[in-house]
Amino acid sequence: MAAMVKKVLVLGGTGFVGRHVCEKFTRQNIALTVPTRRRSAAGAVATLPGLQLIEADIHDGQRLTELVAGHDAVVNLVAILQGSQADFERAHVQLPEKLARACQASGVRRVVHISALGADIRNPAALPSMYLRSKSRGEQVLHQAGLDLTLIRPSVIFGAEDKFLNTFADLQRLVPVVPLAGAHARLQPVWVEDVAAAIVACLSGPHAASSIGQTYEAVGPEAYTLAELVSLAGRISGAAGGRGRPVFALPDALARVQARLMELMPGPPLLSRDNLDSLTVPNVATGHHPGLQALGITPTALMAIAPTYLGHRGGRSGLMAYRQSR
Repeated sequence: MAAMVKKVLVLGGTGFVGRHVCEKFTRQNIALTVPTRRRSAAGAVATLPGLQLIEADIHDGQRLTELVAGHDAVVNLVAILQGSQADFERAHVQLPEKLARACQASGVRRVVHISALGADIRNPAALPSMYLRSKSRGEQVLHQAGLDLTLIRPSVIFGAEDKFLNTFADLQRLVPVVPLAGAHARLQPVWVEDVAAAIVACLSGPHAASSIGQTYEAVGPEAYTLAELVSLAGRISGAAGGRGRPVFALPDALARVQARLMELMPGPPLLSRDNLDSLTVPNVATGHHPGLQALGITPTALMAIAPTYLGHRGGRSGLMAYRQSR
């Protein structure tokens, strides 16, 4: 039987998923430690009861060992979607390596690690993107450390503060048509609250003990193509009077040109070539691992949530136009 968890270190606790995870843990009266590079960037969790914010560089192995000590478990949410080979290596492989050593040095065995749907520890080198290869190697590192490990592999995550559906909705307010790379890629979006609930369930409650050693596929109840999701975001947000902008699938060659041009623009690109490579692997449940239901969670449909935040971007007009189109 798993020991009761009373104090958890959450790496990446100030991010999109992390904020929801921290809120759910504090509701269970579980004490949290959340490292952050800048305290000023952690306002969303700073006032949660029982949560201690610490300014620290978690990529410093010695500092990470100090942070891990004294906790019952660690949740690792740290991830990037874009960057160089070195960036992916640092975030997805080297950090898990340092975490494994820190846990071994501190005597902390329980780790919940958020990976990605499409990861494959059997043959990471065969995967098409730096993102998926590095995510898979990170899983390998943690498995080899002999920890009491749970892996969660989510599909694309949506929610009110997401940079997924919100980005597509914003885009359709700026352009008359949407030329879309990776339009036929298949995804199974999962609500951020369901992912957060799964993480908490792995450490607290009736499924905590049985989750040790498991890999879970965190997906919603429905699969979509990327083009369908872009169209939905436009219609729900009220773009073009609730019709959404026309979406045109780009041929592969043009898609890579588009992604390359986006990479050359200032700031994080909307889409990188590595993102395109990742999209060649279906981002849907494989059925090889249990889903959210195994943790007592009924996955929430995207259409039950997306209209509640996308539909109010232009007052009530976006939501009303979408409802009238149904």
